[in-house]
Parts: sequence; structure tokens; C-alpha cells
Amino acid sequence: MFSLDQFPLPFTPDALAPYMSAQTIGFHYGRHLAGYIKTTNDLTAGTAYQDMPLADIIMQSAADDTPLGHKIFNNAAQIFNHAFFFRGLRRDTPAPIPHAIIDAFGSADQFRSEFAAAARDVFGSGWTWLVRDGGKLRLINTQNADTPMTHGARPILALDVWEHAYYLDYQNRRGDFIDAFLNHLIDWDWVSQNL
Repeated sequence: MFSLDQFPLPFTPDALAPYMSAQTIGFHYGRHLAGYIKTTNDLTAGTAYQDMPLADIIMQSAADDTPLGHKIFNNAAQIFNHAFFFRGLRRDTPAPIPHAIIDAFGSADQFRSEFAAAARDVFGSGWTWLVRDGGKLRLINTQNADTPMTHGARPILALDVWEHAYYLDYQNRRGDFIDAFLNHLIDWDWVSQNL
């Protein structure tokens, strides 16, 4: 059984304002993530998934082509995706963009430009990720609950572009949210650790 306490925020709910409000954190973390945790616990109770680590649940349910398998995957993957996203947030981190990212994209500005373009290209609900794939850094988008681990890639940085991630603060201005994320909300120290 999973609990919200297993996925603590690395900041206080108001620490990201004005770029992400305490109200958004309250709903996104306290209700959305908590809801995915409760649903995963409910769906896996009494099944072979019940006592598995989260990553194993995600990988095995991704290959489970039953209605229950799909439901378990969607909720378990969203636990991972959200916990990863929240862990990577920090307001105006003093650390620079890591050299490995600059080397891979040519410059910090080019990375931001390509990441923003990828995030704007997500149609509907999904995620933009910086991943290590086959030894190289690249950007990928995933739809809905999909996650890089099911594609053999290791996540380095994630941006949630589901509307619930930004609507209270930005309404339909996804581009403004993406810019705020790239310029003010990334914990570059944590990204460096992931590299």
C-alpha cells in the first residue's frame, strides 16, 4: 500500500509562488496525486500487484492488456510521474543548467527553446521529459499517464502539461506556464544528480 507520505514535497506549498501557487500545489499534490495513490491501492488490493514496488507495478501493468491492467497502469504511472515532477521543482535555483545539457543541445537557450516547443506540442494531456536514451539526452513527450521507463529511457526532468498542473494560475495560457517552469521552477541541482 502506498501513501502520500512516501512522496513528500521537497518544498512548502507556498514556496514556488508566484510561478506556482499554494492553491495549485494543494490541488495538484494534495488531491490529484493523493487520488492516484488511493486508486492504485484500491485496484491492486488482493491482486498479484498488491505487494510490488511501484516501478514493478508500472512495468508489469504496462504489458497487461486487460481492463484492470490498463487502470492500474494509468494510476500507478501517474504516481511516479507526479512524484518525479514535484521532486524536480524549486523556485529560482541558483545552480546553472548542467554542462551535459548544454553540450547535448548546444546552449542553455537552445535547450529551453526545444523543451518549450516540445511541451507546446503535447496535444491534450501529457508530459514533456528530458531523458537519457541509449546514452544520449533527448526530449520526448508522453500522452496521458505514459512514462519513459516503459520505453527504456531514464527520466532526468519532467513537466506536467495536463491542465490541472497550471489552470488555476495560468488558465489556458500553457505557454506562460512552460516559460515559468523553464525560467523559474527547475531544481537544477536535482537535475544534475539525475544526470
